[in-house]
Amino acid sequence: MRGMDAMLVFDRRAVRRHRDRAAATVGSVAEVLRDAAERLVDRLDDTTRRFSCALDVGGRGVVAPLLRARGIAVVSCDLSAAMAGTNGGPCVAADEEFLPFAPASFDLIVASLSLHAVNDLPGALIQLRQTLKPDGLLLASMPALGTLTELRSALTEAETALTGGVSPRVSPFPELRDCAGLLQRAGFAVPVADMEELRLLYADPFALLRDLRSAGEANAIRLRDRRIPPRGLFPMALAGLPAENGRVPVSLRMAMLTGWAPAGLPPPASGIRVPPEITVARLNP
Repeated sequence: MRGMDAMLVFDRRAVRRHRDRAAATVGSVAEVLRDAAERLVDRLDDTTRRFSCALDVGGRGVVAPLLRARGIAVVSCDLSAAMAGTNGGPCVAADEEFLPFAPASFDLIVASLSLHAVNDLPGALIQLRQTLKPDGLLLASMPALGTLTELRSALTEAETALTGGVSPRVSPFPELRDCAGLLQRAGFAVPVADMEELRLLYADPFALLRDLRSAGEANAIRLRDRRIPPRGLFPMALAGLPAENGRVPVSLRMAMLTGWAPAGLPPPASGIRVPPEITVARLNP
């Protein structure tokens, strides 16, 4: 049992609690979540395949409307029942690691920034592939290595100065080069992984922490320090963030994943291009 516990990076109960609380506030970060989701869903324009029934995994109220606007029927699921209910249509409270859907239920699955707090990511991807119909498509995005690097470094330096030690406060993220391999390992055909970047600019660095909480992205690392952090930790860390013209830049590097569920015939060519890096500035007044 101890060996199994050592493999668990995330406290899934904490993930669900954070999303439960964020269901009431996620609208305040809808602009950023929608930017990310649009970049993923727009890849449907690069294939001639048409889809009729999609599963939205953890879309936080922004993915389902984008798919419905394309004439696609959508069922949404989320670890949090409250968050699942923000999608404005049929929804299910479901754990990504134990999906309740029958095999071959959907011809499209979209998981926008929703799989990075899963402990068994290869197993979750296998379940998603099994949930797809033959020749069905998975579109997924995940924060990749380099995301929130500025915040991670600032918190590490501040906590070391205050306490002489460090507690994990920012989630670990995968490297891009590992993502296509994960898709292939899960049995997807034509696996593709590429990178896009959203660059956010904050006039008030404390707004970054508020946005993370509003999106349900508070610290859920299983080995996190459960004690109340030192009073000066976050002010010191945020004061140490680099600024550009009075605003604090924050990077969200997204691994964009595509893979097809194999069928008896060779899988369709995805035709999905690898886009150039895109930068979006969000300016807080």
